[in-house]
Amino acid sequence: MRSATSTARTSPPALLLRAMAALIGVVLLGALGPAAAQARPAQAEAAATGLHISDGRLLEGNGNDFVMRGVNHAHTWYPGETQSLADIKAFGANTVRVVLSDGHRWTRNGPAEVAGIVADCRTNRLICVLEVHDTTGYGEDAAAGTLDHAADYWISLKDVLAGQEDYVIVNIGNEPWGNTDPAGWTAPTTAAVQKLRGAGFAHTIMVDAPNWGQDWQGVMRANAQAVYDADTTGNLIFSIHMYSVYNTAQAVTDYLNAFVNAGLPILIGEFGGPADQWGDPDEDTMMATAEQLDLGYLAWSWSGNTDPILDLAIDFDPSRLSSWGERIFHGANGIAQTSKEATVFGGVTPGDTQAPTAPGTPTASAVTATSATLSWTAATDNVAIAGYDVVRVNGATETPVASSTTNSVTVTGLTAETAYSFAVYARDAAGNRSTRSATVSVTTDRTTPTPGVGCSVGYRVVGEWPGGFQGEITIRNTGTAAVNGWNLGFSFADGQTVSNMWGGTPTQSGATVSVAPAAYTAQIAVNGSVTVGFTGNKGAKNTAPAAFTLSGTACTTA
Repeated sequence: MRSATSTARTSPPALLLRAMAALIGVVLLGALGPAAAQARPAQAEAAATGLHISDGRLLEGNGNDFVMRGVNHAHTWYPGETQSLADIKAFGANTVRVVLSDGHRWTRNGPAEVAGIVADCRTNRLICVLEVHDTTGYGEDAAAGTLDHAADYWISLKDVLAGQEDYVIVNIGNEPWGNTDPAGWTAPTTAAVQKLRGAGFAHTIMVDAPNWGQDWQGVMRANAQAVYDADTTGNLIFSIHMYSVYNTAQAVTDYLNAFVNAGLPILIGEFGGPADQWGDPDEDTMMATAEQLDLGYLAWSWSGNTDPILDLAIDFDPSRLSSWGERIFHGANGIAQTSKEATVFGGVTPGDTQAPTAPGTPTASAVTATSATLSWTAATDNVAIAGYDVVRVNGATETPVASSTTNSVTVTGLTAETAYSFAVYARDAAGNRSTRSATVSVTTDRTTPTPGVGCSVGYRVVGEWPGGFQGEITIRNTGTAAVNGWNLGFSFADGQTVSNMWGGTPTQSGATVSVAPAAYTAQIAVNGSVTVGFTGNKGAKNTAPAAFTLSGTACTTA
């Protein structure tokens, strides 16, 4: 695993106080100020230049509503990972938020480099949110830079960014205030916005919240109207970062609805989902509410995190999505299901209201106790098919289970000896959805030993901390036939529990753990191996499991 010099969740002061915030809850969040409850004063809105704000919504230059669906990418720490934008686009994202440095804390990303990033975004048909990360935790982290310094950096890039208003949003500074005197956020945020406007920037400007981006004391929420009114163009959007503070549905919905009800533009500029020792963010509500309210979201982050549970792709490899990556790209309300490409790239035909034809009836193959691969005849569309959504059908009820940009997908996390019914929808880039395909019935296998299967399992503790640890399990196929789908079983001896896993989906009952594979770990060639990583909770002792089974077959231990 690689590790970044810094990520949104690795500053120790931030993590400690975020944990405190999670205990306090959102009762401390203030309501939007009195001005926000009234009709917003008329703005002297500039003529629309590219991406802009109107009536609390982010619009393209042609007036088309644009909802960001994308991820964050840590460019400044990994400048050599130049394939990442293409890989992110391949999973259906319409936006990428790119980490840059103004030189205060990390190596400065200069004009030529930034111009190349913008060009790569445009080549890959991605809206580019550019942010300075050096401001993270100012006032609490002594190494952090100021918003004023970040504003000067953007002004130094004006020649590069001028004319890119259709494609670029300027996020002045990442999480530009810590938990020390967060009220100090308002004045420098306003001043930085006005400094950029005074320099002639017409771009939509994004501002992050204090409290390490999470605004758990409600400063941005209370002062958003005043900050917005200070921007005479009206092209300002607020960004909330949702991690452990947002661990309940009410915390998520209350915050987002406060802005929407006030007519103020907002998006979830970063968020996490995997549980860790600081809490368990409610990513399902974040994504569902963002879809319901037509708000943007940008997941943290593509790869390279110090905390590997937040890597969407393991080691920047698009063929190795983590469980977090699968959730973001292919889960309910995920990117594959909800993303629409910006019309400025010509990917959406204005006025396209024609839905695709229904996909063919799916067929099932490679059925195991916990997974099944579904394939279907591709749908057709008057413009182009953007993707497919697979649902489980139970009477009149549908449950989204997977999304794909091709006409095949492996559904994981199924229960052994259980009957399922699946169907498929097609959708185009304009968001038109086909009628549902016919259904296919699938009954999963038993969890009994499979002929030809032999296995060896290696278990190791990668790191430990008080109350928690990170583990790694390597499964090797020592049999005579390839493994296509599996279920790994083992038991903990000292009351350990799995809090998050990548490479597999865990189910735990007491000490007993059952792991179903992710799509990218489901197949194990003869003499081949796959690795599953996880974080867990522990007490004083942390004894390794003594025995493992693979689909009912006892494995040797390595």
